[in-house]
Amino acid sequence: MDAESLPYALDLVAGSGAGLSSEKRAALRASLLLLRRDYRFERVRFWGRIQGIRGPYYIAEGLGGDRAGPRSRLYSLNCVEWSLLPPATEEMITQTAGLKGRFQGDPSYEYDPTEKKGEENERIYEEEGGPMIKEEIRLVAIIDQIDKAVGIVPRGAFVKTPLGPVHENRNFEGLSLTEAKKLNSYFHFTEPVNLKNRTLLQKADLDPSIDFLDSLEHDIPKAPLLFQSWVLLPHSALAMHLSPDPQQLWPFLSWTPSTLLSQPFQPEASLPSQDRASLEQRLSKLRGSWSIQLERGGSLVVLRSLLWPGLTFYHVPMTKQYGYIYVGTGEKNIDLPFML
Repeated sequence: MDAESLPYALDLVAGSGAGLSSEKRAALRASLLLLRRDYRFERVRFWGRIQGIRGPYYIAEGLGGDRAGPRSRLYSLNCVEWSLLPPATEEMITQTAGLKGRFQGDPSYEYDPTEKKGEENERIYEEEGGPMIKEEIRLVAIIDQIDKAVGIVPRGAFVKTPLGPVHENRNFEGLSLTEAKKLNSYFHFTEPVNLKNRTLLQKADLDPSIDFLDSLEHDIPKAPLLFQSWVLLPHSALAMHLSPDPQQLWPFLSWTPSTLLSQPFQPEASLPSQDRASLEQRLSKLRGSWSIQLERGGSLVVLRSLLWPGLTFYHVPMTKQYGYIYVGTGEKNIDLPFML
């Protein structure tokens, strides 16, 4: 979220528990503006806060002319004094991949990476210890992973020029309320992966200037992937997944076709026509690794990541107000596929 609209943006995401005290808000707003002047950034954003055992890390990032280009990230322990973080590399991500648990809150804290897993899944310890990993390196890797996995923007907010750089779309006036409730209206603001695998026929309806990123509807795990696991459950368990009140799905409890237990879920072939629409309507509300909610009487759309708990994205429909903030412990929810 932008430094200039920080107080207003923090009020919009307060429902997710991403609040700051009045002292921290005042210190952040003043120090972020000084960061933009001292480092000559075009724009400075407050990325979020990673809570450690001894204290939190406050993260900010500076942007240049190319919004999709490399970003400069800084961290602070008191919202006043900031330190520049090194750019994330593949070596950093590989070194910190095995580190688990919460952050300590001390950038100089060193982790001992000597514990490794053997070929027979037994833990062995090296006699000669390897190089120690500072928590600052782990902080860089976690921020980069969160940004690539759940850093999102609305469709049309950015435009890609024919020469390659990405700029803010001045004609963007916000998503409509109908579009704001769809996952395909939001993009990952990182290098696309799924877009490159699409065929020319699938790209025929895309606008190259604004549809140059991956959509959230292809995120894994997603709701359609859960069908094959649901059909193996009793119908009572299926009803509990689809509705808090199983009595609303009583027609599905009393109808048990043999094909439903032996093949992937196919509404056209498995359910009666009168029940098919009701089931598809409930299944369409499932968002997989994302949760979409309307707040403030439908005037605010909030997306929360279930893969990285603590990431909250907000958008005010029909306006240019949008952004995201991460307030969490920096731990990934690896149990998400089993929780859906």
